[in-house]
Amino acid sequence: MEKLTLLEQDLINAVCLFHAKFKNTAPEDVEVELMYDDIAGYSAEAFYNGQLDVYNSVNFIMALRLYIDEQLGRDSMSARISLAIDDEEGMIAHVEF
Repeated sequence: MEKLTLLEQDLINAVCLFHAKFKNTAPEDVEVELMYDDIAGYSAEAFYNGQLDVYNSVNFIMALRLYIDEQLGRDSMSARISLAIDDEEGMIAHVEF
C-alpha cells in the first residue's frame, strides 16, 4: 500500500482549487483558513469576493479528492484519507492508495 502525506499548503491549495472551480474564478483569488475544533472536527473557510463559505469535514475531503485527481493524477476514490495535526507541519492529510 502506497502512502502519501499532503502538507498544509497542499490542503490550502486543494480548497482554493475546489472553491474556485465552483465559483468560476481563479484559485489565487480565494483565501483559505484551515481549522480544527474538538467538536466540529476539521474544516476550512474560503473567502472570495466578500463571501465566506465553510467546508465541513466531508466537503474538505471532497476538495482533497479533487486535488488528488486533478493535480496529482491519481485515483482518489481508491484512497483512504485521514486528516491530522502535526506539531511541526500543522494540518496534514495522510493518503493511502
